[in-house]
Amino acid sequence: MLIISLGYTNAQKWETPIIDGYGEVKYFEKAAIQPNPSLEYKLLFDIKDQTKKNGVNKGLWVIARTLNMLSLGEVQRNNIKIVASIHGDASFLTLKDKAYQNKFGKSNPNLEIIDKLIANGVELYVCSQATAARNIDQNSINLKIKRALSGLSVLATYQLRDYILMPY
Repeated sequence: MLIISLGYTNAQKWETPIIDGYGEVKYFEKAAIQPNPSLEYKLLFDIKDQTKKNGVNKGLWVIARTLNMLSLGEVQRNNIKIVASIHGDASFLTLKDKAYQNKFGKSNPNLEIIDKLIANGVELYVCSQATAARNIDQNSINLKIKRALSGLSVLATYQLRDYILMPY
């Protein structure tokens, strides 16, 4: 009996229905709390360090997982609004590939996930205070990422707009 139970658990597969290749999730139909398709999910992420998960910035990976999880819970894309404030040492993930290569000696591993998140409506903001403090030239920042006066202004503004600050 125990072997059958373990086999059933292992039979579940990891899925990435929205952000292909990132933020893998397993769906558990009988889980007590499920995403509610009738709710609007207004979520705010605070990305401030260079911690990695599966080769990319962990904050970006968690956003991908959130989109994938909500999708498996049948929440429609128009009911999902996600914003991220990127600041601190995480600011380097916003670099164009050439600038990232000059700084770290390798290609920016975050470019593909950034493109996929933005294509799915995620708004990414980088803190101008953090980029200035790290001597990041504004011309070396990925054009798809919006510049904010500060990461703090993004966090405050979106919380005042009823976005929920997500821990990860």
